[in-house]
Amino acid sequence: MKIAFTTELPKEGFRRLVEQGFELLSVSPNDGVCASLNEAWKEAEILVCTFDYKVPRELIASMPRLQLIANFGAGFNNIDLDACRERGIRVTNTPQPVVEPTAELAFALMINVARRVSEFDRAMRCQISDVRFQKSDDRCQNEELCHPIEFGVMRNLSHSLYGKTLGIIGMGRIGQALARRALASGMKVIYHNRKPIDVRRNDEPCTKSWQQMVVEQAQYVDFQSLLQDSDFVSLNLPYTPEVHHIIGKPELGMMKRSAYLINTARGAHVDEQALVEALQSGIIAGAAMDVYEHEPAISSALLGLQNVVLSPHTGTGTWEGRIAMCENVTDNILAFVQNRPNEMNIVI
Repeated sequence: MKIAFTTELPKEGFRRLVEQGFELLSVSPNDGVCASLNEAWKEAEILVCTFDYKVPRELIASMPRLQLIANFGAGFNNIDLDACRERGIRVTNTPQPVVEPTAELAFALMINVARRVSEFDRAMRCQISDVRFQKSDDRCQNEELCHPIEFGVMRNLSHSLYGKTLGIIGMGRIGQALARRALASGMKVIYHNRKPIDVRRNDEPCTKSWQQMVVEQAQYVDFQSLLQDSDFVSLNLPYTPEVHHIIGKPELGMMKRSAYLINTARGAHVDEQALVEALQSGIIAGAAMDVYEHEPAISSALLGLQNVVLSPHTGTGTWEGRIAMCENVTDNILAFVQNRPNEMNIVI
């Protein structure tokens, strides 16, 4: 069978496919992004696409032999699922390998924005006003984000996470992994979900011990209470049209003026213009974002704000995570070909 790849990925993660005789078709960065521009893709039975690669109806139609789309990522809003249903094309994803890296980054962003790590780093590099620094001939490339910095006991203060309340919207695997980190750091965790989590529904024994801790210590609350009571609000839910702009002007207005918004889920969860206005006017204290509403474009207003930490959609972006995701894609493909649906991460 032939497998088309939209993106170059670590080859070691697909070694088993090569050993079993699959033909791997890849696309160089200079090639077109539509299968109709790549004749080899028309013969492919399987498409491996990354979460940032759109798979619209037109692309699907141009691959007449397509049977499986193995998505490299947990989210699948990059794929036209209706077109897949019409053709009877199976779609899979890779939910497990993304859990720990994404939770790790969400926690790192919380620490960064609260302790002003990136802000202080920028200021230190600018070397503007402290008399102990020699003046540099190099001008800061973004003067709006530079400010004088001096050492001193009551200077450069920030906020601790210890003793604060983290509100998690979307208490799935990533939300629970973030909760584990927060609880270990002395934070209180509240969450809002479609329904309270129940460890008895989980079939992964290796995670039950810490999941039980989360169940016992995290408190389920309604959506409004979460916004009003949290010092940090973290978005960890999948994207669907129903949760488009789940955080907008009204929701930001419910949050504490001292609160921070963290988004490592999907950019369209947040009304970005409303967020910019809230940050500029002090409605909330700050935000840390790994995803953006019009990604890869980023609002110039966000780029100019001091109280925002930005990262380039790198929640799962570790070498270990990428290889594990490749292995998960391989598992899904082999299970599909060998007719073992119970071992697949099935979307549809």
